[in-house]
Amino acid sequence: MRLKRDDRGVTLIEVLVAVTLLAIIMFPLTNAMITYLRNTNATNDRLAASHDAQIAAAFFAQDVQSIGVRDWDVAGFALKQSVELNVAPHAGLHQCGPAGATTPNAVVRMAWDDPAAATGRPPKVVVSYVVAGRELHRWHCAGGAFRDTMVAHNLDSVSAPQCVPSCSDPQSLSMDLTIRVLGNTTDVLTVKLFGQRRQTS
Repeated sequence: MRLKRDDRGVTLIEVLVAVTLLAIIMFPLTNAMITYLRNTNATNDRLAASHDAQIAAAFFAQDVQSIGVRDWDVAGFALKQSVELNVAPHAGLHQCGPAGATTPNAVVRMAWDDPAAATGRPPKVVVSYVVAGRELHRWHCAGGAFRDTMVAHNLDSVSAPQCVPSCSDPQSLSMDLTIRVLGNTTDVLTVKLFGQRRQTS
């Protein structure tokens, strides 16, 4: 009885055809994956810039609403100047900064009395917005404690704050931030920080 030959296996030509077909299929799939990853990174970078803008805007609006230091030594308790521009950490009416800090100056500094105090003269709260390198920091000083919060990264520029009608007694306060989208040389996000003061008399 004659044995049948086992023809299982592939020839060299079949291997070459399979490799060629695999290369043809993989090329567009690889391009699609690279494009997807690039778009994902760009989207994440834009979302990070947008997140910084939202955080900065929320803090700024809340701080401007709170503005109001009163003169507790004179009957009537009139409001005193509560906003300072471009002032050193340990200079001006309402000082705020880490111990020993001499720079950078605060772009804007706001102060108010803390109504949460149970008795006596309410303590003062001071907040400074400070540009350090390409970051916007919010320095918070209250009751002898200092807190530093970074509210925006990759700053391109910060405009001078605008007070309406004046910074000695503002009704509203605004300033513009330009935030560069990370990993992009031309893409920037410009946001207007704005707040309306609550205490006016």
